[in-house]
Amino acid sequence: MDGTQWIIFFLIIQLIHGLATWKLYIKAGRKAWEAFVPVYNAVILMKIINREWYWTILLFLPIVNLIMFPVIWVETARSFGKNSRLDTILAIVTLGFYNFYLNYVAEVNYVEDRSLKARTSAGDWISSILFAVVAATIVHTYLIQPFVIPSSSLEKTLLVGDFLFVSKFHYGARVPMTTVALPMVHDSIPKTKMKSYLFDDKYEERNTSWKNKLQLPYMRLPGFQNITRNEIVVFNQPADTLLDMNDFTPDRNYYKPIDKKTNLVKRCVGIPGDNLELREGHVYINGEKNVLPDRARLQFFYKVKTSGDIRTLFNKYEITESSANETYYIENKYLDDPKIKDFISASTDVSLNIIKRDSLRTEVSGRLNQRFFNRLKMSVANTNYIGNMTEELAAKVAKDPTVISVEKVNSETPDSRLFPQDSEYSFTADNFGPIYIPKKGESLDLTIKNFPLYKRVIGEYERNTITSRGNQILINGEVATSYTFKQDYYWMMGDNRQNSIDSRYWGFVPFDHVVGKPVLVWMSFDTIKKKVRWDRLFTTVHGTGKTTSYLIPVLILIAGIVGFNRFRKRKKK
Repeated sequence: MDGTQWIIFFLIIQLIHGLATWKLYIKAGRKAWEAFVPVYNAVILMKIINREWYWTILLFLPIVNLIMFPVIWVETARSFGKNSRLDTILAIVTLGFYNFYLNYVAEVNYVEDRSLKARTSAGDWISSILFAVVAATIVHTYLIQPFVIPSSSLEKTLLVGDFLFVSKFHYGARVPMTTVALPMVHDSIPKTKMKSYLFDDKYEERNTSWKNKLQLPYMRLPGFQNITRNEIVVFNQPADTLLDMNDFTPDRNYYKPIDKKTNLVKRCVGIPGDNLELREGHVYINGEKNVLPDRARLQFFYKVKTSGDIRTLFNKYEITESSANETYYIENKYLDDPKIKDFISASTDVSLNIIKRDSLRTEVSGRLNQRFFNRLKMSVANTNYIGNMTEELAAKVAKDPTVISVEKVNSETPDSRLFPQDSEYSFTADNFGPIYIPKKGESLDLTIKNFPLYKRVIGEYERNTITSRGNQILINGEVATSYTFKQDYYWMMGDNRQNSIDSRYWGFVPFDHVVGKPVLVWMSFDTIKKKVRWDRLFTTVHGTGKTTSYLIPVLILIAGIVGFNRFRKRKKK
């Protein structure tokens, strides 16, 4: 629903509340009209049920209010003497419409000084758990969210198995858009394939399903800083169509709400208004090479030839990401055949990169299947050992007495999987662009040439209908020669340059997809060695110089708080 529709819906709910409770307000010594005034009626109701004023705020926080509404329905019934288990069940299963029975049929009296203490130990436990969930949901949604590094795209900078605290308030907490969902659960219910939220994920029904009408428009609380270039950012993957964020081979594509798309963490190497380009894996902004913070550790693939054992060499230098791949010879008469060229360009499982060529044959690398290999009478040329390392480490490995050569891998063959997935753009993973990153309020001249770059931004992210007709571009049915962007966009990439799925594959990241800023590694577990990385506990994500663990100061602080609380309790006794 849009803003107007939500206002109408809100007023209808207020009317229903007034009709269901106005007599109860009178019995509690209030005026009947107070039951009908939006927001004010909630403040008065909190006084009637003898609860704190801030409960009113909780009623209007998405997700949190799903917990609070049943509590208010039960508390209202109990404030008028309806304390039995049956009354509690009826208040909940009727979604609050039990109040109509209390208001018009039942003979009830207001209990002014009712005890708020649970009558049983079970009730006390339920109340404690309920409000612990409410408090945790508020913190998780609007302040700090825990996050675990799932992949190696920032390896050496952030490690697989790092547990982060992500600040929501730096850039401004985003109000949940999905209004009906389980608290503190993201994409799916753990250990199941069930969605954790109410939403129709069929693309063709995204605008018509009643479930999707419950979505709130995008809103964000004020932040105190903007995203700056080279900051590490957590965001929702903009092109995500996965049923489960841990299953990257779904049976079909799923249309997902923004706040339920897969959470990713990358480095923001391009900000709104930048002209960005990649040359041999390095980012250039407005023609100048991007200078990363000193804690950033760029990694690239290097081909390594050694006279010794390759495993021993990689273990010696702690190269954790490595592979062995083959290059192949293919006769030029096959490679130059137009039919074979067309087959390769259209195929999803065959992609060849030319390494070198002579008069008879060409050496290639890339993806291919056995059938293709056999039919074109290909043969193995060389077996290459690839190690993923920083430039500093590569220079060190090259000096090893057993190493013959170390050569940086640089992709030169266009990859059809790369953004904008258009044959007019011959981008590679290492040589990409230049492209302009859209900035809110700035206009861009639209041409058929740049149409593929900004089609998704204008159509999907800014909710317009955009098509091309000949040399013309039509936005919402009208010919357009320029477009003014409604929000800021960013370019997110991994420091692990040749082993990262990032903006090179799905393009620009809109600001409404930004989740927050990672600020602290509170836990780190090495999934390979199966041990805690003690030196990474309580280290800051950003900053300069060598990372420092604040584990000891944190433990001293916790011990001090525990000791102070015990001392205070003894003093009271």
